[in-house]
Amino acid sequence: MDKLKNLFTTGEAAEVCNLSQQTIIRCFDAGRLDGFRIPGSKFRRIPRESLIKFMKDNGIPLEVFETGKKRVLIVDDDPEIVELMVDVLSRDGRFDIKTAASGYDAGIATEAFNPEVIILDYMLPDINGNIVCKTIKSNPKFANTRIIIVSGVVNESEIQDLLNAGAEDFLKKPFNISELVERIAGVLQMQ
Repeated sequence: MDKLKNLFTTGEAAEVCNLSQQTIIRCFDAGRLDGFRIPGSKFRRIPRESLIKFMKDNGIPLEVFETGKKRVLIVDDDPEIVELMVDVLSRDGRFDIKTAASGYDAGIATEAFNPEVIILDYMLPDINGNIVCKTIKSNPKFANTRIIIVSGVVNESEIQDLLNAGAEDFLKKPFNISELVERIAGVLQMQ
């Protein structure tokens, strides 16, 4: 079963929780497990976050979701830079990667993927990185999410503003891609 999938059937949820499918259905129908019914059918679907919340609320171990890889969200509107970062981080093998091209998409991806690190371009088409940084850091759910800003901006006061807004690190574009991997490992305290 794909541990990274976002929607689960009651059978898959039962397998993940090591419970009977009937128990999952009863919890779903009683409102103790959030999800939805597929329109026009009796089939139930459970979003990943709802399943994780249910497991936490009921003391069910979450090991099944641990891939051992660190979740990295890349937020940049330059497809070439995104492709390069995805390629290098994928080949590294220590990271699960998602991407977003705007501040809006970054918000949705952060909520769904719960990244441990966000590589955030300062100049996004719809919003600047400072606001994205503050928004993410103001949510207690993402208190431990690390943010590395990447930008061609060299103004020291802007860099300081980003660090004050909650960014852990700043990397000036153009940068050496191996330095980015080192910085990610650094903010995650990886070996």
